[in-house]
Amino acid sequence: MLITSQFKEKFGQTPAFIARAPGRLEFIGNHLDYNGGPVLGAAIDRYVTVAIGPRTDDRIVLVSDAQEVRVEIALSAVVPLSGDVSWGNYPLGMLKVMCDAGMPVEKGFNLLVTNDLPIGAGLSSSAAIELATGYALSALYHYPVNRKQMAIFGRAAENTFVGMPCGILDQGCSAFGQAGSLVLIDCTKNEFSNRAMPDGTHFWVFNTHKKHALIDSFYATRNKECMEATAILQKKNPELANLASATEAELEAAKENLGAERYKRALHVVRETARVRDTLAALAAGGPVRIGKNLTASHESSRDLFENSCEELDFLVAHVTKMPGVFGARLSGGGFGGAVMALTDGSFTAESAKQLVADYAGKFGNAPSIFHAKTGAGAGLL
Repeated sequence: MLITSQFKEKFGQTPAFIARAPGRLEFIGNHLDYNGGPVLGAAIDRYVTVAIGPRTDDRIVLVSDAQEVRVEIALSAVVPLSGDVSWGNYPLGMLKVMCDAGMPVEKGFNLLVTNDLPIGAGLSSSAAIELATGYALSALYHYPVNRKQMAIFGRAAENTFVGMPCGILDQGCSAFGQAGSLVLIDCTKNEFSNRAMPDGTHFWVFNTHKKHALIDSFYATRNKECMEATAILQKKNPELANLASATEAELEAAKENLGAERYKRALHVVRETARVRDTLAALAAGGPVRIGKNLTASHESSRDLFENSCEELDFLVAHVTKMPGVFGARLSGGGFGGAVMALTDGSFTAESAKQLVADYAGKFGNAPSIFHAKTGAGAGLL
């Protein structure tokens, strides 16, 4: 493998283990994961791959083919990093949470990260780095971890070390992905299962290259607004488990206390939860047209109520949904930039996609990248 020769070139040793984890598409369920809702996602056939080798000292050395700056740190000094080396927080975060859980680590390691996922496109390269690193560390230090626990470790690394208040959608999809299937996550119970994709459907992804930089964006603000809305609703209904469990009637009754912004965020969550459930019914019935309508309605809600879209994403959705062969489209991921996912039939081709790119470039002056994504296998050792 190419990564083996790259590792030898960087570190002068053969890697002990190689692991990989896929990026993911958020199919539907925007910002429901940390609100306790059901979400549907898909692991795609684009991956972060890592190679790892043991050291005889206490140093950790991280190198990435996508980052110019290497990270070197002592085992005893693993703390969140900033600046040019902050990319190292994703593998270091996994190390920290796994060590805290009992993984025995006495010596350091060398780690090489390679990536064919577009960075900043809403495809969660961060979760892929976390899970690929987790499987590599698990093998190197003889610390067995099942898929569910690995996803939980990945979320913990993101929340407590990286500082991103995300739910478990990204890590869950990367861990439980299967070719030909979507991943269903019950985010209240952390339960994972798979649902078959409708026959003959395809994913087309349009990456705007407008980075969302979630930690520095409005993501944390949206999380805070949702948590505040939940607390307000729970004053009237102490048995309310989370925001996704609320009803529109409860929101209307509390509208004055919620205020305009929190009301809109909560209304998105409640309606998006209903869309996910309807999409599950449509999947069982094999109905891509109904599913597509839900996808587009999801984007409109993200645009108008959750306000985590942007002009570029809105343009792509508005135009691609008018094209032949397209069932529906929406932003995929945290929003504030990134990528649009379109669900199509086989009649939508690369030529169709190029026409959309030309229209986009005519308005914004730069062209989005496109790729035809397929569902892929979940994270693990190679």
